[in-house]
Amino acid sequence: MKNRRVISVLAAAVIVTSATNALQGQGQSQVESKTRLAFEVATVKPSPAGERGGGIRPLPGGQTYIANNVPLRVMIALMYHVTDSQISGGPDWINIERYNVEAKAEHPANLEQLHEMFQTLLTDRFKLRFHRETKELPAYVLTVDRSGAKLKLNESLEQFEIPVKGPPGKMIGERVSMSHLSWILAQLLNRPVVDKTGLDRYYDFTLEWSPELLPGLAAADSRETPPDRNGPTIFTALREQLGLKLDSQKGPVEVFVIDHVERPTSN
Repeated sequence: MKNRRVISVLAAAVIVTSATNALQGQGQSQVESKTRLAFEVATVKPSPAGERGGGIRPLPGGQTYIANNVPLRVMIALMYHVTDSQISGGPDWINIERYNVEAKAEHPANLEQLHEMFQTLLTDRFKLRFHRETKELPAYVLTVDRSGAKLKLNESLEQFEIPVKGPPGKMIGERVSMSHLSWILAQLLNRPVVDKTGLDRYYDFTLEWSPELLPGLAAADSRETPPDRNGPTIFTALREQLGLKLDSQKGPVEVFVIDHVERPTSN
């Protein structure tokens, strides 16, 4: 049940975060082999007892990243671009205990750089150490349905992708790549998603489906209208609304293995 709760928190947080192109290093040694990017100031505190909801996201302006009531396991999944099912090891408290984080960079940065700064924060404050292994695990392959893609091409000159947004059960994408969409779907489905669409541009779309939320768990924002429980599954919605499909398969998947982690140091 604890892992199912973490997955639900992750599903609620991923649409808010959804930053693209997170660092795909092969372990901590690669992160530390170059000049590390780091926030200028950061506070990490345990969330107040009884706090509900939660989320993790960069604020407008490209300098501040915040997390509210978020377990460390969720932070790891989002910042290292892996699903919950790809994380192995670590004590139980990384799934249960929740934290509030507020971190500010010295200068505005793009989302990739902010994610790398957050990785440095996890290394310094939580003493996170890990390595990667490859295992045979279930995965999904994203392809174009035989009816054809139903995505609107975005030809703007904006340099970076714009994070998708929307409440549970709705995804509004503007200038999104298929690799980015695959990562978001992987977080929502807790299974790696491999992009084999052949679509190499940026696209706009709106996707609506009936999310599977566990009873008793608050959405990322309780003010949002509850999702339609009678709507299509995300698999049906992808096919009917975007002209894309997900097929299940089993293959080599990279696993993030936690070697060491500690509760955060004081601010």
